[in-house]
Amino acid sequence: MLLEYFQMIDRVEMVDLEGGKLAARSTTPERSPVFEGHFPGLPLVPGVLLIETMAQASGYLILAKTSFESMPFLVSVDKAKLRTFVEPNTPLSVAATLVHEGSGFAVMKGTIEREGKRIADCELKLRILPADNTVLAAEVKKRALDIGLMDAITVDRAARTVSGDAT
Repeated sequence: MLLEYFQMIDRVEMVDLEGGKLAARSTTPERSPVFEGHFPGLPLVPGVLLIETMAQASGYLILAKTSFESMPFLVSVDKAKLRTFVEPNTPLSVAATLVHEGSGFAVMKGTIEREGKRIADCELKLRILPADNTVLAAEVKKRALDIGLMDAITVDRAARTVSGDAT
């Protein structure tokens, strides 16, 4: 997790394109300028960055489902709950689930867990637009490759091919 660059996902562990699910992991950094002000002597990951983490996991799921032909943008956050503090150097499990998609929007459910206990969740709405900005699209694809999204897509497609459910 690189807070200063808003790179919140370290690794995509699994994607289920048919079921609309993505699982990822991330570890909060041991040090970050963010912690200098939030809070002096008690460094905590800001809640808005936990929401951003869930939004990015959701976005990667949409990118995978649309074969990178669409670009998701966060437009609303509802029912956000932050159940506990997140300190530096904390491993997190992040999940995104597609609840509904249509009319250029996707409604997503995001969750974050630490050691099997839920620490944050929310409902997110993403606006889905064509990926016609080539600079942004190229950067997003590069980041997706770096965090293992392309590998997770390949594994999902191979599993569906073996089960006879390939589309």
